[in-house]
Amino acid sequence: MIMDINRFFNIKNIFKSLKARFFVIVFLTGLISCLGMHALILESYEDRAINVRSTEVQTQLRILANHLIVSNYLLDTSSEVINAELDMLANLYDGRVIVINDDLKVVKDTYNISQGKTIISEEVVNCLKTGSKGTVSKYDSANGYIEIVTPIIESEVIEEEDVSVSGRSGEVVRGVLLTSVSTDTIATTLEILSRRAQTLEAIIIIFILIFAALVAFTLLKPFDRITTAINDVKAGYTDEPIVGPNYLETEQIINAFNALLRRMKVLDDSRQEFVSNVSHELKTPITSMKVLADSLLAMEEVPNEVYRDFMTDIGEEIDREDKIINDLLSLVKMDKKASGLNITSVDVVNMTEIVLKRMRPIARKHNIELTLESKRAITAEIDEVKISLVIMNLVENAIKYNKEEGWVRVELDADHQYFYVKVMDSGFGIPEESLDHIYERFYRVDKSRSREIGGTGLGLAIVRSAVLMHRGSIDVESKVDEGTTFTVKIPLIATSAAIKGN
Repeated sequence: MIMDINRFFNIKNIFKSLKARFFVIVFLTGLISCLGMHALILESYEDRAINVRSTEVQTQLRILANHLIVSNYLLDTSSEVINAELDMLANLYDGRVIVINDDLKVVKDTYNISQGKTIISEEVVNCLKTGSKGTVSKYDSANGYIEIVTPIIESEVIEEEDVSVSGRSGEVVRGVLLTSVSTDTIATTLEILSRRAQTLEAIIIIFILIFAALVAFTLLKPFDRITTAINDVKAGYTDEPIVGPNYLETEQIINAFNALLRRMKVLDDSRQEFVSNVSHELKTPITSMKVLADSLLAMEEVPNEVYRDFMTDIGEEIDREDKIINDLLSLVKMDKKASGLNITSVDVVNMTEIVLKRMRPIARKHNIELTLESKRAITAEIDEVKISLVIMNLVENAIKYNKEEGWVRVELDADHQYFYVKVMDSGFGIPEESLDHIYERFYRVDKSRSREIGGTGLGLAIVRSAVLMHRGSIDVESKVDEGTTFTVKIPLIATSAAIKGN
Protein backbone atom coordinates (compact mmCIF):
# COMPACT_ATOMS: atom_id res chain seq x y z
CA MET A 1 0.00 0.00 0.00
CA ILE A 2 2.81 2.40 0.93
CA MET A 3 4.68 1.56 -2.30
CA ASP A 4 1.54 2.31 -4.32
CA ILE A 5 1.17 5.69 -2.61
CA ASN A 6 4.84 6.53 -3.22
CA ARG A 7 4.52 5.50 -6.86
CA PHE A 8 1.44 7.69 -7.21
CA PHE A 9 3.22 10.74 -5.81
CA ASN A 10 6.27 10.07 -7.97
CA ILE A 11 4.05 10.08 -11.07
CA LYS A 12 2.34 13.21 -9.81
CA ASN A 13 5.70 14.93 -9.32
CA ILE A 14 6.80 13.92 -12.81
CA PHE A 15 3.80 15.67 -14.33
CA LYS A 16 4.57 18.75 -12.26
CA SER A 17 7.80 19.01 -14.23
CA LEU A 18 7.73 21.64 -16.98
CA LYS A 19 10.04 19.42 -19.02
CA ALA A 20 7.59 16.49 -18.81
CA ARG A 21 4.65 18.70 -19.73
CA PHE A 22 6.57 20.20 -22.62
CA PHE A 23 7.46 16.70 -23.84
CA VAL A 24 3.83 15.54 -23.62
CA ILE A 25 2.55 18.63 -25.45
CA VAL A 26 5.06 18.30 -28.31
CA PHE A 27 4.47 14.54 -28.58
CA LEU A 28 0.67 14.80 -28.54
CA THR A 29 0.75 17.64 -31.07
CA GLY A 30 2.84 15.55 -33.46
CA LEU A 31 0.82 12.38 -32.84
CA ILE A 32 -2.57 14.03 -33.33
CA SER A 33 -1.33 15.78 -36.47
CA CYS A 34 -0.01 12.48 -37.84
CA LEU A 35 -3.22 10.54 -37.09
CA GLY A 36 -5.37 13.36 -38.43
CA MET A 37 -3.36 13.47 -41.65
CA HIS A 38 -3.70 9.68 -41.97
CA ALA A 39 -7.46 9.77 -41.61
CA LEU A 40 -7.80 12.79 -43.90
CA ILE A 41 -5.70 11.26 -46.70
CA LEU A 42 -7.53 7.91 -46.59
CA GLU A 43 -10.91 9.60 -46.53
CA SER A 44 -9.95 11.86 -49.41
CA TYR A 45 -8.72 8.88 -51.41
CA GLU A 46 -11.93 6.96 -50.73
CA ASP A 47 -14.13 9.90 -51.78
CA ARG A 48 -12.08 10.41 -54.91
CA ALA A 49 -12.10 6.71 -55.83
CA ILE A 50 -15.89 6.45 -55.32
CA ASN A 51 -16.50 9.56 -57.46
CA VAL A 52 -14.26 8.26 -60.26
CA ARG A 53 -15.90 4.82 -60.17
CA SER A 54 -19.41 6.33 -60.16
CA THR A 55 -18.63 8.67 -63.06
CA GLU A 56 -17.06 5.85 -65.05
CA VAL A 57 -20.02 3.49 -64.57
CA GLN A 58 -22.58 6.24 -65.19
CA THR A 59 -21.00 7.02 -68.56
CA GLN A 60 -21.22 3.38 -69.62
CA LEU A 61 -24.80 3.08 -68.33
CA ARG A 62 -25.96 6.08 -70.35
CA ILE A 63 -24.44 4.51 -73.49
CA LEU A 64 -26.09 1.20 -72.61
CA ALA A 65 -29.45 2.93 -72.03
CA ASN A 66 -29.27 4.35 -75.56
CA HIS A 67 -28.55 0.88 -76.92
CA LEU A 68 -31.61 -0.45 -75.08
CA ILE A 69 -33.85 2.14 -76.74
CA VAL A 70 -32.37 1.60 -80.20
CA SER A 71 -32.77 -2.18 -80.00
CA ASN A 72 -36.23 -1.92 -78.39
CA TYR A 73 -34.90 -4.14 -75.61
CA LEU A 74 -37.66 -3.23 -73.13
CA LEU A 75 -40.14 -5.06 -75.37
CA ASP A 76 -37.86 -7.81 -76.67
CA THR A 77 -35.04 -9.07 -74.45
CA SER A 78 -33.77 -11.62 -76.94
CA SER A 79 -30.94 -9.43 -78.24
CA GLU A 80 -27.73 -11.36 -77.59
CA VAL A 81 -25.60 -8.25 -78.10
CA ILE A 82 -27.45 -6.28 -75.41
CA ASN A 83 -27.49 -9.24 -73.03
CA ALA A 84 -23.76 -9.64 -73.57
CA GLU A 85 -23.23 -5.95 -72.83
CA LEU A 86 -25.28 -6.19 -69.63
CA ASP A 87 -23.40 -9.28 -68.45
CA MET A 88 -20.05 -7.77 -69.34
CA LEU A 89 -20.84 -4.60 -67.40
CA ALA A 90 -21.98 -6.61 -64.38
CA ASN A 91 -18.89 -8.82 -64.48
CA LEU A 92 -16.52 -5.91 -65.08
CA TYR A 93 -17.55 -4.15 -61.90
CA ASP A 94 -18.45 -7.27 -59.94
CA GLY A 95 -21.97 -5.99 -59.64
CA ARG A 96 -25.55 -6.45 -60.76
CA VAL A 97 -27.60 -4.77 -63.46
CA ILE A 98 -31.41 -4.76 -63.42
CA VAL A 99 -33.46 -3.40 -66.33
CA ILE A 100 -36.89 -2.12 -65.28
CA ASN A 101 -39.61 -0.89 -67.63
CA ASP A 102 -42.04 1.95 -66.98
CA ASP A 103 -44.48 -0.51 -65.37
CA LEU A 104 -41.88 -1.24 -62.63
CA LYS A 105 -41.41 -4.78 -63.94
CA VAL A 106 -37.96 -6.32 -64.18
CA VAL A 107 -37.24 -7.27 -67.79
CA LYS A 108 -33.62 -8.29 -67.17
CA ASP A 109 -31.58 -9.22 -64.08
CA THR A 110 -27.96 -10.26 -64.54
CA TYR A 111 -28.35 -12.36 -61.39
CA ASN A 112 -31.46 -14.04 -62.89
CA ILE A 113 -33.26 -13.66 -59.58
CA SER A 114 -35.85 -10.89 -59.96
CA GLN A 115 -36.74 -11.28 -63.63
CA GLY A 116 -40.49 -10.73 -64.22
CA LYS A 117 -41.00 -9.33 -60.73
CA THR A 118 -42.27 -5.88 -59.84
CA ILE A 119 -39.91 -3.56 -57.98
CA ILE A 120 -41.34 -0.88 -55.74
CA SER A 121 -38.36 1.30 -54.99
CA GLU A 122 -38.37 4.98 -54.11
CA GLU A 123 -35.30 5.66 -56.21
CA VAL A 124 -36.78 3.85 -59.23
CA VAL A 125 -40.17 5.58 -58.93
CA ASN A 126 -38.52 9.01 -58.59
CA CYS A 127 -36.30 8.29 -61.58
CA LEU A 128 -39.34 7.37 -63.73
CA LYS A 129 -41.05 10.59 -62.72
CA THR A 130 -38.04 12.89 -62.99
CA GLY A 131 -35.83 11.04 -65.41
CA SER A 132 -34.68 14.25 -67.02
CA LYS A 133 -32.66 14.98 -63.89
CA GLY A 134 -30.21 12.34 -64.97
CA THR A 135 -28.38 9.53 -63.24
CA VAL A 136 -28.42 9.32 -59.43
CA SER A 137 -25.83 7.38 -57.44
CA LYS A 138 -25.61 6.52 -53.74
CA TYR A 139 -22.66 5.00 -51.89
CA ASP A 140 -23.38 2.41 -49.20
CA SER A 141 -20.14 2.22 -47.23
CA ALA A 142 -21.53 -0.32 -44.75
CA ASN A 143 -22.23 -2.94 -47.44
CA GLY A 144 -19.49 -1.88 -49.82
CA TYR A 145 -21.34 -1.02 -53.04
CA ILE A 146 -22.49 1.91 -55.14
CA GLU A 147 -26.14 1.96 -56.23
CA ILE A 148 -26.73 3.80 -59.49
CA VAL A 149 -30.17 4.60 -60.93
CA THR A 150 -30.05 5.54 -64.62
CA PRO A 151 -33.15 6.56 -66.62
CA ILE A 152 -33.73 4.91 -70.04
CA ILE A 153 -34.83 7.91 -72.07
CA GLU A 154 -36.38 7.88 -75.55
CA SER A 155 -36.38 11.05 -77.61
CA GLU A 156 -39.46 11.75 -79.79
CA VAL A 157 -40.89 14.55 -81.91
CA ILE A 158 -44.09 16.23 -80.71
CA GLU A 159 -46.22 17.75 -83.44
CA GLU A 160 -47.61 21.23 -82.88
CA GLU A 161 -51.17 22.21 -83.87
CA ASP A 162 -49.78 25.31 -85.59
CA VAL A 163 -48.43 24.13 -88.93
CA SER A 164 -46.06 27.05 -89.01
CA VAL A 165 -44.01 25.23 -86.35
CA SER A 166 -42.27 22.19 -87.76
CA GLY A 167 -42.11 20.42 -84.37
CA ARG A 168 -39.97 20.09 -81.25
CA SER A 169 -38.20 17.18 -79.66
CA GLY A 170 -39.20 15.68 -76.26
CA GLU A 171 -37.88 13.04 -73.86
CA VAL A 172 -39.87 10.17 -72.41
CA VAL A 173 -38.59 7.86 -69.66
CA ARG A 174 -39.20 4.29 -70.87
CA GLY A 175 -37.50 2.49 -68.03
CA VAL A 176 -34.69 2.43 -65.46
CA LEU A 177 -31.30 0.76 -65.15
CA LEU A 178 -30.77 -0.17 -61.48
CA THR A 179 -27.09 -1.01 -61.06
CA SER A 180 -25.09 -2.14 -58.03
CA VAL A 181 -21.31 -1.75 -58.33
CA SER A 182 -18.97 -3.44 -55.88
CA THR A 183 -16.30 -1.32 -54.13
CA ASP A 184 -14.22 -4.28 -52.94
CA THR A 185 -11.22 -3.21 -55.02
CA ILE A 186 -11.37 0.27 -53.48
CA ALA A 187 -11.63 -1.25 -49.99
CA THR A 188 -8.67 -3.51 -50.74
CA THR A 189 -6.61 -0.55 -51.91
CA LEU A 190 -7.61 1.41 -48.80
CA GLU A 191 -6.54 -1.50 -46.60
CA ILE A 192 -3.14 -1.68 -48.32
CA LEU A 193 -2.69 2.09 -47.99
CA SER A 194 -3.77 1.96 -44.35
CA ARG A 195 -1.21 -0.74 -43.52
CA ARG A 196 1.54 1.21 -45.23
CA ALA A 197 0.40 4.38 -43.46
CA GLN A 198 0.46 2.58 -40.11
CA THR A 199 4.02 1.44 -40.75
CA LEU A 200 4.98 4.97 -41.69
CA GLU A 201 3.11 6.33 -38.65
CA ALA A 202 5.03 4.02 -36.34
CA ILE A 203 8.30 5.37 -37.74
CA ILE A 204 7.03 8.96 -37.47
CA ILE A 205 5.82 8.40 -33.88
CA ILE A 206 9.26 7.11 -32.88
CA PHE A 207 10.78 10.17 -34.55
CA ILE A 208 8.28 12.45 -32.73
CA LEU A 209 9.18 10.80 -29.40
CA ILE A 210 12.87 11.45 -29.98
CA PHE A 211 12.19 14.96 -31.28
CA ALA A 212 9.93 15.83 -28.32
CA ALA A 213 12.53 14.57 -25.85
CA LEU A 214 15.30 16.56 -27.57
CA VAL A 215 13.18 19.71 -27.77
CA ALA A 216 12.10 19.46 -24.13
CA PHE A 217 15.66 18.84 -22.97
CA THR A 218 17.25 21.51 -25.18
CA LEU A 219 14.76 24.31 -24.68
CA LEU A 220 14.43 23.79 -20.93
CA LYS A 221 18.14 23.22 -20.29
CA PRO A 222 18.69 26.93 -19.50
CA PHE A 223 16.20 26.63 -16.64
CA ASP A 224 18.26 23.76 -15.21
CA ARG A 225 21.35 25.96 -15.39
CA ILE A 226 19.50 28.77 -13.62
CA THR A 227 18.29 26.36 -10.92
CA THR A 228 21.84 25.07 -10.42
CA ALA A 229 23.20 28.62 -10.21
CA ILE A 230 20.53 29.64 -7.70
CA ASN A 231 21.24 26.56 -5.59
CA ASP A 232 24.96 27.45 -5.64
CA VAL A 233 24.14 30.94 -4.39
CA LYS A 234 21.79 29.52 -1.75
CA ALA A 235 24.45 27.06 -0.56
CA GLY A 236 26.98 29.87 -0.33
CA TYR A 237 29.37 28.57 -2.98
CA THR A 238 29.20 31.85 -4.86
CA ASP A 239 27.59 35.27 -4.72
CA GLU A 240 28.28 36.22 -8.32
CA PRO A 241 25.39 37.27 -10.61
CA ILE A 242 23.94 34.55 -12.83
CA VAL A 243 24.84 34.65 -16.52
CA GLY A 244 22.53 32.71 -18.83
CA PRO A 245 21.57 32.27 -22.51
CA ASN A 246 19.74 34.99 -24.39
CA TYR A 247 16.22 33.63 -24.09
CA LEU A 248 13.67 36.31 -23.29
CA GLU A 249 12.02 34.27 -20.52
CA THR A 250 15.31 33.19 -18.92
CA GLU A 251 16.67 36.72 -19.21
CA GLN A 252 13.70 38.02 -17.26
CA ILE A 253 14.20 35.40 -14.54
CA ILE A 254 17.96 35.99 -14.42
CA ASN A 255 17.57 39.76 -14.31
CA ALA A 256 14.99 39.53 -11.52
CA PHE A 257 17.18 37.14 -9.52
CA ASN A 258 20.32 39.23 -10.06
CA ALA A 259 18.43 42.33 -8.95
CA LEU A 260 17.30 40.44 -5.85
CA LEU A 261 20.87 39.24 -5.29
CA ARG A 262 22.20 42.80 -5.54
CA ARG A 263 19.51 43.96 -3.15
CA MET A 264 20.43 41.21 -0.70
CA LYS A 265 24.09 42.20 -0.95
CA VAL A 266 23.24 45.83 -0.28
CA LEU A 267 21.08 44.85 2.70
CA ASP A 268 23.75 42.51 4.02
CA ASP A 269 26.47 45.14 3.64
CA SER A 270 24.17 47.73 5.18
CA ARG A 271 23.39 45.44 8.09
CA GLN A 272 27.06 44.69 8.71
CA GLU A 273 27.93 48.36 8.44
CA PHE A 274 25.05 49.28 10.72
CA VAL A 275 26.13 46.80 13.38
CA SER A 276 29.71 48.03 13.07
CA ASN A 277 28.65 51.66 13.30
CA VAL A 278 26.32 51.06 16.24
CA SER A 279 29.08 49.21 18.06
CA HIS A 280 31.54 52.01 17.30
CA GLU A 281 29.17 54.84 18.18
CA LEU A 282 28.11 53.24 21.46
CA LYS A 283 31.63 52.23 22.35
CA THR A 284 33.20 55.66 21.77
CA PRO A 285 31.40 57.52 24.63
CA ILE A 286 31.91 54.56 26.95
CA THR A 287 35.63 54.51 26.12
CA SER A 288 35.86 58.25 26.78
CA MET A 289 34.09 57.88 30.11
CA LYS A 290 36.34 54.96 31.04
CA VAL A 291 39.46 57.02 30.26
CA LEU A 292 38.15 59.99 32.25
CA ALA A 293 37.14 57.81 35.17
CA ASP A 294 40.49 55.95 35.18
CA SER A 295 42.30 59.27 35.07
CA LEU A 296 40.38 60.53 38.12
CA LEU A 297 41.05 57.30 40.01
CA ALA A 298 44.76 57.48 39.20
CA MET A 299 45.10 60.99 40.63
CA GLU A 300 45.33 61.71 44.33
CA GLU A 301 43.99 64.81 46.02
CA VAL A 302 42.25 65.98 42.85
CA PRO A 303 41.37 69.69 42.93
CA ASN A 304 37.69 70.47 42.73
CA GLU A 305 38.13 72.36 39.45
CA VAL A 306 39.77 69.37 37.77
CA TYR A 307 37.21 67.01 39.24
CA ARG A 308 34.40 69.27 37.98
CA ASP A 309 35.95 69.43 34.49
CA PHE A 310 36.25 65.64 34.32
CA MET A 311 32.69 65.13 35.53
CA THR A 312 31.44 67.69 33.02
CA ASP A 313 33.15 65.74 30.21
CA ILE A 314 31.68 62.48 31.53
CA GLY A 315 28.23 64.08 31.59
CA GLU A 316 28.61 65.21 27.97
CA GLU A 317 29.59 61.68 26.94
CA ILE A 318 26.56 60.32 28.79
CA ASP A 319 24.33 62.84 26.97
CA ARG A 320 25.88 61.74 23.67
CA GLU A 321 25.26 58.08 24.51
CA ASP A 322 21.70 58.93 25.48
CA LYS A 323 21.10 60.75 22.18
CA ILE A 324 22.42 57.82 20.16
CA ILE A 325 20.18 55.38 22.05
CA ASN A 326 17.14 57.65 21.67
CA ASP A 327 17.75 58.02 17.93
CA LEU A 328 18.09 54.26 17.59
CA LEU A 329 14.81 53.80 19.44
CA SER A 330 13.19 56.37 17.14
CA LEU A 331 14.40 54.39 14.14
CA VAL A 332 12.90 51.21 15.54
CA LYS A 333 9.59 52.97 16.11
CA MET A 334 9.77 54.39 12.59
CA ASP A 335 10.03 50.92 11.06
CA LYS A 336 7.03 50.91 8.76
CA LYS A 337 6.47 47.19 9.41
CA ALA A 338 6.64 47.54 13.17
CA SER A 339 3.72 49.93 13.69
CA GLY A 340 1.17 52.03 11.90
CA LEU A 341 0.53 55.74 12.11
CA ASN A 342 -1.55 57.69 14.61
CA ILE A 343 -3.44 59.65 11.99
CA THR A 344 -5.26 62.85 12.94
CA SER A 345 -6.32 65.99 11.09
CA VAL A 346 -3.52 68.49 11.71
CA ASP A 347 -3.01 72.19 11.00
CA VAL A 348 0.40 71.86 9.31
CA VAL A 349 1.23 75.59 9.51
CA ASN A 350 0.54 75.74 13.25
CA MET A 351 2.48 72.50 13.85
CA THR A 352 5.50 73.89 11.97
CA GLU A 353 5.40 77.16 13.93
CA ILE A 354 5.50 75.19 17.19
CA VAL A 355 8.50 73.17 15.96
CA LEU A 356 10.37 76.34 14.87
CA LYS A 357 9.60 78.00 18.19
CA ARG A 358 11.49 75.18 19.91
CA MET A 359 14.40 75.46 17.45
CA ARG A 360 14.89 79.27 17.63
CA PRO A 361 17.02 79.20 20.81
CA ILE A 362 19.43 76.83 19.04
CA ALA A 363 19.40 79.09 15.97
CA ARG A 364 20.12 82.21 18.07
CA LYS A 365 22.99 80.36 19.75
CA HIS A 366 24.59 79.88 16.30
CA ASN A 367 23.56 83.35 15.04
CA ILE A 368 21.29 81.75 12.45
CA GLU A 369 18.19 83.54 11.11
CA LEU A 370 15.24 81.10 11.15
CA THR A 371 12.09 82.08 9.19
CA LEU A 372 8.82 80.44 8.13
CA GLU A 373 6.84 81.25 4.98
CA SER A 374 3.45 79.67 4.34
CA LYS A 375 1.63 80.32 1.07
CA ARG A 376 -1.74 79.06 2.30
CA ALA A 377 -3.52 77.36 5.19
CA ILE A 378 -2.87 73.60 5.15
CA THR A 379 -4.80 70.81 6.91
CA ALA A 380 -3.65 67.23 6.41
CA GLU A 381 -4.25 63.73 7.78
CA ILE A 382 -0.86 62.85 9.28
CA ASP A 383 0.89 61.51 12.35
CA GLU A 384 1.69 64.82 14.04
CA VAL A 385 4.51 63.46 16.20
CA LYS A 386 6.39 61.86 13.31
CA ILE A 387 6.02 64.79 10.88
CA SER A 388 7.07 67.17 13.67
CA LEU A 389 10.17 65.00 14.11
CA VAL A 390 10.82 65.24 10.35
CA ILE A 391 10.70 69.04 10.35
CA MET A 392 12.68 69.27 13.58
CA ASN A 393 15.51 67.03 12.29
CA LEU A 394 15.74 68.87 8.96
CA VAL A 395 15.78 72.29 10.65
CA GLU A 396 18.23 71.14 13.32
CA ASN A 397 20.63 69.83 10.65
CA ALA A 398 20.23 73.07 8.67
CA ILE A 399 21.18 75.05 11.80
CA LYS A 400 24.07 72.85 12.93
CA TYR A 401 25.69 72.49 9.50
CA ASN A 402 25.39 76.18 8.65
CA LYS A 403 27.79 79.08 8.44
CA GLU A 404 28.11 81.73 11.11
CA GLU A 405 25.35 84.35 10.73
CA GLY A 406 23.69 82.20 8.08
CA TRP A 407 20.00 81.62 7.47
CA VAL A 408 17.45 78.80 7.45
CA ARG A 409 14.14 79.24 5.64
CA VAL A 410 11.13 76.92 5.88
CA GLU A 411 8.43 77.13 3.18
CA LEU A 412 4.99 75.46 3.26
CA ASP A 413 2.77 74.95 0.23
CA ALA A 414 0.07 72.56 -1.00
CA ASP A 415 -1.92 71.50 -4.03
CA HIS A 416 -5.07 69.43 -4.32
CA GLN A 417 -3.26 66.19 -3.40
CA TYR A 418 -0.04 66.88 -1.44
CA PHE A 419 1.49 69.40 0.92
CA TYR A 420 5.15 70.39 0.65
CA VAL A 421 7.73 71.29 3.29
CA LYS A 422 10.86 72.93 1.94
CA VAL A 423 13.82 73.48 4.29
CA MET A 424 16.56 75.69 2.77
CA ASP A 425 19.83 76.82 4.33
CA SER A 426 23.00 78.73 3.54
CA GLY A 427 25.22 76.03 4.98
CA PHE A 428 28.27 74.10 3.88
CA GLY A 429 26.37 72.00 1.33
CA ILE A 430 26.71 68.30 0.51
CA PRO A 431 29.17 66.94 -2.09
CA GLU A 432 27.48 65.33 -5.08
CA GLU A 433 29.07 61.93 -4.40
CA SER A 434 27.50 61.89 -0.91
CA LEU A 435 23.92 62.70 -1.92
CA ASP A 436 23.04 59.02 -2.49
CA HIS A 437 24.27 58.03 0.98
CA ILE A 438 22.94 60.74 3.30
CA TYR A 439 19.93 58.63 4.36
CA GLU A 440 22.09 55.69 5.41
CA ARG A 441 22.32 55.12 9.13
CA PHE A 442 25.44 56.64 10.77
CA TYR A 443 26.59 58.10 7.45
CA ARG A 444 28.33 61.45 7.89
CA VAL A 445 29.45 63.78 5.12
CA ASP A 446 32.08 65.34 7.38
CA LYS A 447 32.82 63.07 10.32
CA SER A 448 35.04 65.54 12.17
CA ARG A 449 32.46 68.35 12.02
CA SER A 450 29.64 65.94 12.96
CA ARG A 451 31.47 64.83 16.09
CA GLU A 452 32.19 68.43 17.07
CA ILE A 453 28.51 69.39 16.93
CA GLY A 454 27.27 66.09 18.40
CA GLY A 455 25.65 64.52 15.34
CA THR A 456 24.82 60.81 15.44
CA GLY A 457 24.29 60.21 11.72
CA LEU A 458 20.75 58.95 12.33
CA GLY A 459 18.68 62.09 11.81
CA LEU A 460 18.10 61.81 8.05
CA ALA A 461 17.46 58.05 8.35
CA ILE A 462 14.69 58.89 10.82
CA VAL A 463 13.34 61.59 8.49
CA ARG A 464 13.22 59.28 5.47
CA SER A 465 11.51 56.46 7.44
CA ALA A 466 8.79 58.82 8.70
CA VAL A 467 8.19 60.25 5.21
CA LEU A 468 7.94 56.78 3.64
CA MET A 469 5.49 55.68 6.32
CA HIS A 470 3.20 58.48 5.11
CA ARG A 471 3.64 57.29 1.49
CA GLY A 472 5.47 60.52 0.73
CA SER A 473 8.84 61.38 -0.79
CA ILE A 474 11.91 63.45 0.06
CA ASP A 475 14.31 65.11 -2.39
CA VAL A 476 17.53 67.03 -1.84
CA GLU A 477 19.43 69.61 -3.86
CA SER A 478 22.79 70.87 -2.64
CA LYS A 479 25.90 72.71 -3.71
CA VAL A 480 29.09 72.84 -1.68
CA ASP A 481 29.53 76.17 0.17
CA GLU A 482 26.20 77.45 -1.19
CA GLY A 483 23.62 75.53 0.84
CA THR A 484 21.12 72.68 0.81
CA THR A 485 17.39 72.37 0.09
CA PHE A 486 15.28 69.42 1.32
CA THR A 487 11.78 69.08 -0.17
CA VAL A 488 9.30 66.78 1.57
CA LYS A 489 6.04 65.80 -0.18
CA ILE A 490 3.26 64.25 1.95
CA PRO A 491 -0.30 63.26 0.87
CA LEU A 492 -3.03 65.45 2.33
CA ILE A 493 -5.26 62.40 2.85
CA ALA A 494 -3.78 59.32 4.50
CA THR A 495 -4.13 56.03 2.59
CA SER A 496 -5.31 52.81 4.27
CA ALA A 497 -1.90 51.22 3.55
CA ALA A 498 -0.13 54.05 5.42
CA ILE A 499 -2.51 53.80 8.38
CA LYS A 500 -1.92 50.03 8.68
CA GLY A 501 1.84 50.51 8.34
CA ASN A 502 2.17 48.27 5.23
